[in-house]
Amino acid sequence: MAKGALIVIDMINTYDHPDAEQLVPSVRTALPSLTGLVDRARSEGVPVIYANDNFGEWRSHHGELVETSLAGKNAELVRPVLPADNDLFVVKARHSIFYETPLEYLLKQLGADHVVLCGQVTEQCVLYSALDAHIRQLRVTVPEDAVAHIHADLAEAALRMMERNMSASVVKAEAVVF
Repeated sequence: MAKGALIVIDMINTYDHPDAEQLVPSVRTALPSLTGLVDRARSEGVPVIYANDNFGEWRSHHGELVETSLAGKNAELVRPVLPADNDLFVVKARHSIFYETPLEYLLKQLGADHVVLCGQVTEQCVLYSALDAHIRQLRVTVPEDAVAHIHADLAEAALRMMERNMSASVVKAEAVVF
């Protein structure tokens, strides 16, 4: 039977980067829909997978990333989306959640043919991950109110591209069907 997985992209974040000031307001706006989606996935038994940058720290593991992010100046944006004990975690080094990570293998092990992408940044990591999911013949859903952007105009264009060029379903979080 086909199965979905919720992938939370780059939400374990220190917000200590050049675009953080522009990103943070959008994260605040997306956070309620995103946390609701994570809660719903967990309650429905849908695998929740965190795919997160390692901030160039190759010795990092997810516990260290969480600790570093919680020590940052915007810990209130991280705390609501902390991974639960049974959530899965993939460390990534580049924009796509698939690039040089075991995610494709993990999704096959889970029997997942559908990914729901939420998190940040819409016009960067979410867009590139949607493309990589599409070329792997995975169904893609992007809840437009559960993704955060740096540039609103580019995010809107990215969502249109995902929908038009990658056959992604772009919907509100409440309409997501895993």
